[in-house]
Amino acid sequence: MTTSKASGAAASPTSSAGEAGRPRLISVRNAGRSRSTSARRRRRSSSIVLLLGLLATGVMWTVLAPGGNATETPDANEAVRQGRALFLQGCATCHGLNAQGSTEGPSLVGVGAAAVDFQMSTGRMPLAAPAAQADRKPPSYSETQIDQVAAYVQTLGGGTQVPELTDADLNDADLAEGGELFLANCAQCHQAAGAGAPLTYGKFAPSLSQATPEQVVEAMRTGPESMPVFGPGQINDDEAVAVAAYVRHLQDTPSPGGSSIGKYGPVPEGLVAWVIGIGALLGVCLWIGARQKL
Repeated sequence: MTTSKASGAAASPTSSAGEAGRPRLISVRNAGRSRSTSARRRRRSSSIVLLLGLLATGVMWTVLAPGGNATETPDANEAVRQGRALFLQGCATCHGLNAQGSTEGPSLVGVGAAAVDFQMSTGRMPLAAPAAQADRKPPSYSETQIDQVAAYVQTLGGGTQVPELTDADLNDADLAEGGELFLANCAQCHQAAGAGAPLTYGKFAPSLSQATPEQVVEAMRTGPESMPVFGPGQINDDEAVAVAAYVRHLQDTPSPGGSSIGKYGPVPEGLVAWVIGIGALLGVCLWIGARQKL
């Protein structure tokens, strides 16, 4: 009995020491939990601050960013898509599926929308058969279709855009300067009155009697057929508009002396005078002589 009491008495200090250590363990655990909770809260706070910052940045960009052409993008993309479909149907046979060119037609990469608009609006393209030079004829495509093909080709390396001319631009142009520039740079081939003239190897400078002001500027900037390219360094935009205005003036100005006989100049006019005028006089003389014999 004494031994058991002693052992029980000896065991009590150990148990009391274990019970005294438990609060320490609990406090350590609680401290660890509080630290982890604080870390989670800090992470949550950082995430919230980051999200708020991104949201504020997006709002500021929406308000302060410069305006774009977002509303025009669907229409532009649709025009390019339709233009590619038309190109594959009517142009790819000669110019290649990707407009890279072939033995039948040149590459269209980088030629720009102006070249396409000129060739298609004048009916020169699509070309029915190879020839020394394509003739002007009624266009095979509508204006909308031509704009679509031009928009597609413009995406293939850029190039000269279609000029936008108004009646106000043409009316305000310096007509005298346009005439001087035309006579100095264009009359050698197209003739002073824009009636056209033959060149070598079956080629010719076409008449400008049907050329629109836009087509005149497009021809100067792209150099179709045998025509050289007149860049902005040679003829600036204002001067190009003045030339277009002068060509329109040639088309609209009436001939005060009667029939212009195609505006081909004094040689054909003299030929007509000799053939018709002198021929008529000879006919009258022969008729008078025949009457006197009777």
